Amino acid sequence: MRIVQAVFGVFHHFELARELERRGHLEVIYSTWPWARLKREGLHHAKVKTFPWLHTSEMLLLRSGLDAYWLRDQIGYANALAFDEWTLRRIPPCDAFIAISGAGLKTGRLVQQRGGKFICDRGSSHQRYQEKLVADEYRRWGVNLPISDIRDTLREEQIYEAADAITVPSRFAARSFIESGIPAEKLRVIPYGVRLERFTRTGEPPADQFQVLFAGSVGLRKGFPYLLEAFAKLRHPAKRLRVAGTVHPDLKTVLDRLPRENVEFLGSVKQDVLAKLMSTSHVMVLPSLEEGLALVQGQALACGCPVLCSTNTGGEDLFTDSVEGFIVPIRDVSALTERMQQLADDPALQARMSEAALRRVQSIGGWGDYGNQWEAVLKDLIAGHPSANRPEPIPQKL
Repeated sequence: MRIVQAVFGVFHHFELARELERRGHLEVIYSTWPWARLKREGLHHAKVKTFPWLHTSEMLLLRSGLDAYWLRDQIGYANALAFDEWTLRRIPPCDAFIAISGAGLKTGRLVQQRGGKFICDRGSSHQRYQEKLVADEYRRWGVNLPISDIRDTLREEQIYEAADAITVPSRFAARSFIESGIPAEKLRVIPYGVRLERFTRTGEPPADQFQVLFAGSVGLRKGFPYLLEAFAKLRHPAKRLRVAGTVHPDLKTVLDRLPRENVEFLGSVKQDVLAKLMSTSHVMVLPSLEEGLALVQGQALACGCPVLCSTNTGGEDLFTDSVEGFIVPIRDVSALTERMQQLADDPALQARMSEAALRRVQSIGGWGDYGNQWEAVLKDLIAGHPSANRPEPIPQKL
């Protein structure tokens, strides 16, 4: 098979590219980041082509901290269009073109005209579903920020329509597409892997404290205010919530209204530090309103840290409720408090879940298993017999 990829930045696409290259399938991967950043991803320069001009400007503007949403929207949309035109002029003959959602509309259609398959790889729920959840959350907290650029949304929907298949990392994400009118037969569920060599148990939670961990972007889409409210109600004489991640702008006006006693904001941390935090925490809590499949969940399990997540994180594809952790409804402060309290009150339960997490992660698979699933999907699509990794025919109500 001859496979071409296109991605904004990196995401999980370079994990996939390495797996495809190892199997002899990768023709080239196109990215909007410069080679100076991408060379650490372990692929030969000949296999990586870059179009960094607009995306680099967008990232610099974001890091500047300037309140320039309109300008970032303009650059982001221009980048998507220009990147597509750039790949359109360069893409070699291939059997399949895998483009991260929002990329490759014209290029994908060209591949189809040549007889190949166009696959949209979406890392989260359907764009409209995601926007509705975030819009509802902004109204709840009185946040007046733009949610998305309607041009991006319309382009996403054009890509969903044009693609031969849409890949998502969880059954939750698949259900969001089905409820949004996308035929189930167009969807493929391929959960992400875990780098087990980077995430292993390196310590133990302290016996005289109760350590809670949150890892990821600290914002409203992640349900972070509900964690703060639940943690404030948790009864323990030596509790602490450690927050590993950067604070999103939509949370800044809300944070002063929320309880923060015994909460430590660590900012962005390196992966070795994150693995240590996971190893020494009694539970990692991820109450997100919407995630395709949060990688930190598998990483936490690999460190022996039980996971308390919402139904909208893809957790059901990684572990069993009440065995390696807990799965609760979104925005449910009482459920979050109750589950944390169970673990705080019952060290034996926490220990059992920790050991179960270590056993479970061995069956999740690393990125090699992810590559195997992709290979099966690609072979079926190219052969005209798409059957691998379809979601369940009757979707569970979201």
